[in-house]
Amino acid sequence: MGRIQNRYVDKGKTMNRVGIIAVVILCCCQSVFGAGHDILGAGATFPYPLYSRMFDDYYQESGDRINYQAIGSGGGVRQIQNKTVEFGATDAFVSNKDLTKFKSDIIHIPTCLGAVVVTYNLPGSPQLTLSGDIVADIFLGKIKRWDDRRIKVLNPTVRLPNLMIAVIHRSDGSGTTHVFVDYLSKVSPGWAARVGVGKSVNWPVGLGGKGNPGVSGLIRQIPGSIGYVELVYTVQNKMNVARIINRRGRVITPSVGAVSEAVPAQIPRDLRVLITDTNSELGYSIASFTWLLVYKDQAYSGRSLNDAKALQTMLRWVVLNGSTYASALGYAPVPKETVSRSLQLIDGMTYQGKLIR
Repeated sequence: MGRIQNRYVDKGKTMNRVGIIAVVILCCCQSVFGAGHDILGAGATFPYPLYSRMFDDYYQESGDRINYQAIGSGGGVRQIQNKTVEFGATDAFVSNKDLTKFKSDIIHIPTCLGAVVVTYNLPGSPQLTLSGDIVADIFLGKIKRWDDRRIKVLNPTVRLPNLMIAVIHRSDGSGTTHVFVDYLSKVSPGWAARVGVGKSVNWPVGLGGKGNPGVSGLIRQIPGSIGYVELVYTVQNKMNVARIINRRGRVITPSVGAVSEAVPAQIPRDLRVLITDTNSELGYSIASFTWLLVYKDQAYSGRSLNDAKALQTMLRWVVLNGSTYASALGYAPVPKETVSRSLQLIDGMTYQGKLIR
């Protein structure tokens, strides 16, 4: 021990100070960050811009790294069902029928709300107003040209081109698709009878793109195209967005405020709810919650109690901090009552049947 002390003395006081500082920094890092966990998730592209920012900040604060793969809601549900991820992400809650495919209970944690918007590529970038039945008939292939009479009636001051409509839709299993076609099924009997609702549907016409980025990319490239994506993708890429006539006959521009207006006063205790075709006078018609899916009991696939604690802590942070991030990035924050219920569900998570503590 004496030889070690003499060696430090020989190298001078500077080296000694550097060593002390390094030890202090290391201790502080260990105190703040701990050993750090890798938390794996996958699913919806709808909230990816939000999750990307939130999960990066969470890593900076906690030292727990969240590896999130934006593969679409269908993929997220499959991955959590197969227990290959610690959380799945979806814009379409798991139906009662599909819940029976899970071998143990899962919980839905809403993280934000967003708007699915109708976006298009037309010369001069005109502002269009569309109704639900017109949107449905475009995606059914019944309305084929932009200067169709029905579109003209709603947009009398717009010079609509004599141009074929190119429909763009999702090619992958998608919660965004589920929200969009759920709305179309509510406003169009023809759509409900011919196509229906699902994360994947048999599209009557059009070209498919993977994820919200793929759809928005195709629309930007193809003149005369129309498709549907999450609002934030149109803001980021400066794309045209249609105003939609809601159930109350009001022309609504998709926005954070209009999405918040779409939320009903009463939400089920399990937090599974669709809010498309809202009856709210100022609400936007094609809006949805998006959820994280986790197993209520975390003792599976060799997971440790510390793994379970790390996931639970991350979920609490997301729920409590979500409103700050959501508003800044173009998503609507979850209502306070829903936040409270989410925290109850998170606090009810267990490990081997006992509450995680």
